[in-house]
Amino acid sequence: MFQEILPPTNCPSCDSELEWVTDSLYCRNILCPAQNAKAVEHFAKTMKIKGLGPASIQRLGWTCPSDIYTSSEEHILASLGSEKVTSKLIAEILNSASAPLELVLPAFGIPLIGKTATRKLSETVNTLFEINADACERAGLGPKATDNLLTWIRRDYYGYFDGSMPFDYKFSGVSVPASKGFVCISGRLKSFKTKADATEALNAAGYEVKSSLTKQVDFLINEGGTESAKTRQARDTGVTIVTDLRSFLEN
Repeated sequence: MFQEILPPTNCPSCDSELEWVTDSLYCRNILCPAQNAKAVEHFAKTMKIKGLGPASIQRLGWTCPSDIYTSSEEHILASLGSEKVTSKLIAEILNSASAPLELVLPAFGIPLIGKTATRKLSETVNTLFEINADACERAGLGPKATDNLLTWIRRDYYGYFDGSMPFDYKFSGVSVPASKGFVCISGRLKSFKTKADATEALNAAGYEVKSSLTKQVDFLINEGGTESAKTRQARDTGVTIVTDLRSFLEN
């Protein structure tokens, strides 16, 4: 007599309700610890970071690829318990920071954005900041792949990873001109609809955008006129405050 085997209804890791897609069950919880650990594992494997397998990731408690580059040496040592292992892992991490975009982009696990899609993009644009719907169409990416990539750039790169990942985000062999300076954006914009649009325009003009007002920053964009903490800090440290971004870019 056969016993009926019923499929699970909830994720065994986070207990979220599972969703049927064709003949497979998926957990859609973006905070699911099992999914997040797999994302770090996939990133490390794609980037060829030796010594960062599933066991190490679990001991380190890393749940996002950015943790690889923002965690302190003290945390790594305390988690792994070996100075030799820690030293080797840090060396691997530092070495991975020079990886080109054709290796970095597939490492994030963006659906339909693998080696083939990235190669097509490399023949159309030079850097991540030039990627838009038109560039994706010229590269021959389909609507779904394009939507996945642009959503990731808007939601994850600009919304989360911006400033936390050390990469140049340029394809190999691309010569990038010297930076005109570092820029930080504060408050709401008037010249552009979104921070992503403003960042793209600044990058195209040769500026590098920082997410916070570091010592490197030369210009603070404040079109709203609000006397924010960043604005006061910029004024006190001699950083140039820009109130009209379009005029700034045209000069």
